[in-house]
Amino acid sequence: MSQDMDADVVIVGGGLAGLAAAITAAAGGARVSVLEQGSEPRYLCNSRVTMGVFQIALNDMESGPAALVAAIEQATRGHVDAALAERYAGEAANSIRWLRTQSIRLIRGGAAAANLGVLSPPVPRRPGLHWEGRAGDVMLRQLTANLEQHGGVVHRGVRARDLVMDNGHCVGLVATRGDETLRWRGGAVIIADGGFQANPDLVRQHISKSPEKLLQRNAGTARGDGLQMAQAIGAGVTDLQNFYGHVQSRDAMHNATLWPYPTMDFPVAAGIAVDERAERFTDEGLAGVAIANAIARLDNPLGASAIFDQAIWEASGKTYVMSANPFLIEAGGTLLRADTIAELADHAGLPRDGLARTVADYNNAVEANDFSKLKPPRSLDHPHPWGSRPMPIRQPPFVAVPLCAGLTYTMGGLTIDPQARVLHTEGHPITGLFAAGGSIGGLEGGPYVGYTGGLAKALVFGRIAGASALALCKPNSH
Repeated sequence: MSQDMDADVVIVGGGLAGLAAAITAAAGGARVSVLEQGSEPRYLCNSRVTMGVFQIALNDMESGPAALVAAIEQATRGHVDAALAERYAGEAANSIRWLRTQSIRLIRGGAAAANLGVLSPPVPRRPGLHWEGRAGDVMLRQLTANLEQHGGVVHRGVRARDLVMDNGHCVGLVATRGDETLRWRGGAVIIADGGFQANPDLVRQHISKSPEKLLQRNAGTARGDGLQMAQAIGAGVTDLQNFYGHVQSRDAMHNATLWPYPTMDFPVAAGIAVDERAERFTDEGLAGVAIANAIARLDNPLGASAIFDQAIWEASGKTYVMSANPFLIEAGGTLLRADTIAELADHAGLPRDGLARTVADYNNAVEANDFSKLKPPRSLDHPHPWGSRPMPIRQPPFVAVPLCAGLTYTMGGLTIDPQARVLHTEGHPITGLFAAGGSIGGLEGGPYVGYTGGLAKALVFGRIAGASALALCKPNSH
């Protein structure tokens, strides 16, 4: 069965980016349809299960454009699209203020700083997911109600399949709802379906040869439909190999209480991460997000372990909200202890000689304050303001924690310009096609896996995409 639908703007994805785009377009007089694959009123997506912290490169969104551009440059070491970064920073303050006008309550707080905007009521600070009636859940329900007041419609249980093109212009899309085929024709399409982290084939192609050995530290719903549809009509993409996530206890693979928090980022960054051969495989100084990416790239992503000692456990283990010490133990995570490095190697299933050599080399580097001869070298200049300085591994008991990589969202995506227009592989905009949020690239990643903020990116570029789509389909709207 087939049904023809009609809208000025069709949006793929009902998370923050999609709803921000939808409200912006609908408030300007456009007829808006949001296509959401989840069939339940409280459908799952990353925006619903989020901790709810709005920040750009760990800075307040109202810090001012110059400060935010500098923070983005520092976090990514310049590996971003400069024009996108300027637009991102320039629209940040207005975007967070707009969110407040939508009756979304923000308080001051945050996971690692006291002056970031946090959705209220906040998620309780205890291990595991606790999203119902909190943070992102409240935000999405309020934004959906606001959209409906403007005449917009959220079509649930609908999965987008193909874009409709006419002389190089995107004029609609084809979707399915069960056995029914739905065809939308309109003035613009916005892709805002949140990345491809829940698509094992795409993750295998771009991120890890063993996606089944990564922790899906996300809502499990972003399958890259928008990315694939756009690529099928010639859209360009950025580097797709990096993701935002954290270093987690390996037990989180079967114990949901251990994710999204506590993470193992800070004990690892103060000590070392080793593979099954007891060899270091990454620069721990690049902090948790980069370490998680390095774990995912291992031949066996479930073969990594954190190695540290009691002094690190008491110092860096207590860093950050819902810290590894004590929440890892309280939530049932494995913490292996031994009085000697040899005994620790036995407990962790690592070669004794290999671990002894790796720890000795690392301790010598700490004492000499020269990490350049380590393989791989370790950096000391990572811009993360709460990063852990390397500490020697000398104070018994010595500790090992089996690790896994927690994948939250993919950083790469569709190539866009500052108006959120999707660009063709040849460099020109594809008329009628826009993208926002986790579906876009150009603002995160790079060789240092720089993180600049998922919620902020969704909010800012969702509004930009909505305004650009409105201008296309209703050019006299402003």
